[in-house]
Amino acid sequence: MDALDRKILTELQLDGRLTVTELAARVKLSVSPCHRRLRDLEREGAIRGYRAVVDPAAVGLNFEALVFVTLRWEDADTVSAFEEGVADVPHVLQAQRLFGDPDYLLRVATTDLAAFQQLYDQRLARLPGVQRLNSTLVMKHVVDDRPLPE
Repeated sequence: MDALDRKILTELQLDGRLTVTELAARVKLSVSPCHRRLRDLEREGAIRGYRAVVDPAAVGLNFEALVFVTLRWEDADTVSAFEEGVADVPHVLQAQRLFGDPDYLLRVATTDLAAFQQLYDQRLARLPGVQRLNSTLVMKHVVDDRPLPE
């Protein structure tokens, strides 16, 4: 990946709806080579997909929490069962496995505190292998969905 590929990625992170013609103009490349590079980046997996970024509040998800999860055991079966279970919870927007304690960090969005409490008690606490959950509420987003650096 060279500097031109990185510039293409930067521009697409800023505006994923650019046409190839617009993208080519922004990176100062003709359309055909730009299109070829774009397809190569997609094929190689540097570009995983395209999507709309939806404002959670616009769809009624006004409450966000970070949930730290500690598992009882960290054997392969427990880890696999937990990860499969958490992947099936639609309100979990992100799930990251961590080194050390806790084992996982979940970013969760719900309509309000009552909905979070219900999700916490009925889904998250019952995920396979969970020993302890610890959560904190998100006050505001200071940096959100920032493009990757060049």
